[in-house]
Amino acid sequence: MLGVGSVLGLGYVVRSVVELPAPRLRLADGHGFVGADSMDMSGYMEMFARHNEISRTVEEIPGGVRTTTESNSSDLAAQLQAHVTSMYSSISQGVEVMCMSPTLPTLFRNASGYHRAMTYTPNGVYVEETSDDPDLSEMIRAHAREVTGFVEDGMPAMMQPMMGSHGMMRPGHP
Repeated sequence: MLGVGSVLGLGYVVRSVVELPAPRLRLADGHGFVGADSMDMSGYMEMFARHNEISRTVEEIPGGVRTTTESNSSDLAAQLQAHVTSMYSSISQGVEVMCMSPTLPTLFRNASGYHRAMTYTPNGVYVEETSDDPDLSEMIRAHAREVTGFVEDGMPAMMQPMMGSHGMMRPGHP
């Protein structure tokens, strides 16, 4: 198993051999979260714990999705707004947020290939994301499904990518 230093060292060697620009990354804290947005770990945990207080609609549109994610709880609505705002800020700044999401790395690395628009609602956020690239459009839709899973199932949905079919860790995961 490689440690963080080994992974970063390997990344430096690969980047220097193939002359890639240095990526700007924020590393996860071991629980799959980073301090990339204005919420700390307790904010994420609160959103997962209170997922049943969040509603979400997703509409597939040409090239992507329209989503509305809201809560009747004003503090939770503010957390949703802060989270999406901060994630979009990280995307715009080219700062990749590393986490357990299978979709976010592709979206961060292809930020210039898709359009993002967010509008605050009184109870949360309305988002539209689209791309002319069919593969990126599907990744946008896959991310929308992933977030919907978080809203519907809370923490178990976040943990699923690293869990096997019987709730046990898959090989290759600590």
